[in-house]
Amino acid sequence: MTRLPEARLQLDVVATPLGVRRGLNEIRQTLHLWGMGHDDIGTAEMVLAEVMNNIVEHAYADCAGASMLLSAWQWHGGLAVHVVDSGLPMPDGKLPEGQAKPLNVDLTELPEGGFGWSLIRELTIDLNYCRSDGENHLRFRVPPSGLN
Repeated sequence: MTRLPEARLQLDVVATPLGVRRGLNEIRQTLHLWGMGHDDIGTAEMVLAEVMNNIVEHAYADCAGASMLLSAWQWHGGLAVHVVDSGLPMPDGKLPEGQAKPLNVDLTELPEGGFGWSLIRELTIDLNYCRSDGENHLRFRVPPSGLN
């Protein structure tokens, strides 16, 4: 008899660019096994890449050998996610606003970064951050296509 994949994924992701790439690869494969559509997998991957890269670049800026724990499970055709890290807290203890940057400027005036949180906010629902016992907890849901 064929064994169905678990509806829950837990990954301990090494907080390096390579660790993030490996984690994203495993997530992509798991979401495919769960039967998520190509577009929904792409959306989830984009959000998770932004979240995990922010942790690597900001929360763990100077911490070699650190890791983050990512838990994900199926939720009404989409994905529910909880990411925990023990890096630096969010500035002021809250999520960045993620205001969209103006794009009607000269190409040389475009900012290099700063698009991640607006993208995360646009593609997720129920986005929540808290810090507890020295750990950052980020929870969110990536709804299936057409529901966000």
